[in-house]
Amino acid sequence: MTIKLTGKPVTKEIYSQIRVEIEENNLTPKLVIIIIGEDPASKYYIQNLEKKGSKVGIAVETKSYQVSITQNDILKEIENLNNDPTVHGIMIQKPLPSQLNESEIVMKISPDKDMDGFHPLNVGNLVLDRKGFLPSTPAAVLEMLKFYNIETSGKNIVIIGRSNIVGKPLANLLLRKSKTGNATVTVCHSKTQDLSKVCKKADILIAAIGRAFFVKPEMIKNNAIVIDVGVNRIGDPEKGYRYVGDVDYEACFDKVLSITPVPGGVGTVTTAMLLNNVLVAARKVI
Repeated sequence: MTIKLTGKPVTKEIYSQIRVEIEENNLTPKLVIIIIGEDPASKYYIQNLEKKGSKVGIAVETKSYQVSITQNDILKEIENLNNDPTVHGIMIQKPLPSQLNESEIVMKISPDKDMDGFHPLNVGNLVLDRKGFLPSTPAAVLEMLKFYNIETSGKNIVIIGRSNIVGKPLANLLLRKSKTGNATVTVCHSKTQDLSKVCKKADILIAAIGRAFFVKPEMIKNNAIVIDVGVNRIGDPEKGYRYVGDVDYEACFDKVLSITPVPGGVGTVTTAMLLNNVLVAARKVI
């Protein structure tokens, strides 16, 4: 019988731990999110962060700017936030307007307030297995593996997608000498030859490419574990639109040992891990 790996029990445990630590240590963690433009998906995500933050005791403040904002102005705003002792975490909501240099913006954020874990110092710490802020989505995948007691040591794990946000950092984390590491990791991408054949060797298949229903049953071996990181918006005749994963969930369900749903899987845990980063940042200050 296939096991549905939902995110709700995982987040319940994480949020409970966050609340307890904030109360016991009398902390006042604060996250500031910078959003540029009117992207509906981004606004929905931020509203969810604000709601979740309020419930656990983390202040989430959103600073909204017009798409016409200049590079210099956004860098000045980040500098102000870097110097504000009441702000423990900074997050830049993607996507950014084309006139802005994303790399320079990421570099400007203090590594100690870099909640996305994208600053080169945090990326370096991740690769070298040192303490630092982890990107929320890869951290969420590890948290789900740990919560559901999924063994990774010695397992053949295939990741579809090599992005700097998910694929690359997740591969490094799964290689670590840890409870959720020690795996043999293969990272697939658009130039991978015979992708289906490679995927079918996976004990654990992780889809993170942003293409709806890309993974089909013939790409998965029997009783594999499937982690779906993708979140794709598609049309729906009744609701107008809905969100689905990179995996053809219904078609693959009966073939796998366990699988994460979309929505209700990795995405919900990603939010919790981001807020946990804010708590860690606040804790470091004291």
